[in-house]
Amino acid sequence: MTYIAAGDRYDHGHYRRCGRSGLKLPAVSLGLWQNFGDESPVETQRAILRRAFDLGVTHFDLANNYGPPYGSAELNFGRIMREDLRPYRDELIISTKAGYDMWPGPYGDWGSRKYLLASLDQSLARMGLEYVDIFYSHRADPDTPLEETMGALAAAVSSGRALYAGISSYSPGRTEQAAALLRDLGTPLLIHQPSYSILNRWIEHGLLDTLEREGAGCIAFSPLAQGLLTAKYLDGVPEGSRASRSDSSLSADQLSEQNMARVRALNDVARARGQSLAQMALAWALRDQRVTSVLVGASSVAQLEENVAAAGQASFTEVELAEIDRHSADSGINIWAASSAQ
Repeated sequence: MTYIAAGDRYDHGHYRRCGRSGLKLPAVSLGLWQNFGDESPVETQRAILRRAFDLGVTHFDLANNYGPPYGSAELNFGRIMREDLRPYRDELIISTKAGYDMWPGPYGDWGSRKYLLASLDQSLARMGLEYVDIFYSHRADPDTPLEETMGALAAAVSSGRALYAGISSYSPGRTEQAAALLRDLGTPLLIHQPSYSILNRWIEHGLLDTLEREGAGCIAFSPLAQGLLTAKYLDGVPEGSRASRSDSSLSADQLSEQNMARVRALNDVARARGQSLAQMALAWALRDQRVTSVLVGASSVAQLEENVAAAGQASFTEVELAEIDRHSADSGINIWAASSAQ
């Protein structure tokens, strides 16, 4: 059946300006890191993407190696884009990234001009797109000159293969340097994509201030700490959940009793607010107006709907914030810290 987007998709949406740019993003955006590879039925993916757009979620975030297998999320998204979303391309913000391993050999990883631009061409082919709206350097590369990496992002924009340039998991200092280089190249830094959650607050120690000075936006990934900040693990590890898989990025040590005690206490705060834990965690990440958007994953339409509902509930009392702070700590879940330490 031909997809026709909901006529009221913008009636209740919440959008925030991305830094000092002219671009606005939805407060809650959809990330395709998990659940959009070949292990997930395409029709489930289709239903999630359709419902997201119907709810006013206009931003879909991908990367070259999202899957599994690598590249499959872009291929699956490209199919759904072609079959359902093509008429709405000008209403969508589509992003992709390169920086982690993608293909064998010395040219399929990190931050060289060779890798970034070749990867972008491959991503465009997989998705069937002429351009992406945002192209990211996915992580800092300690061995490639920053001038080369930023030059590749600027080349992507000047060639029309991307409209904006972004970086992910860069330290405050390197972010400032990257922004200066891009500015000199005539391609302002649009946005930074760091990990950020109640249990992983590293961006509060300099990065948000840097982004504010540079006029760049911030889109937080893993605001639910890979599902830790949901009700999913309150009573153990469910069969089939991310933490139950041997190849999962959510490891058993991240589900320590100390962390779970924090999560249970936070769940009590959320219940007192009349929210699910996931909704409160997303609203909390959005409490700071410097955070343009939060990226959520979804394995079902119901999960998506729960998460999107958090966008309009980002106000907290001082008492609530103090109680959240009591149970908020560095919980050993920032598995991307090596990049932002560069």
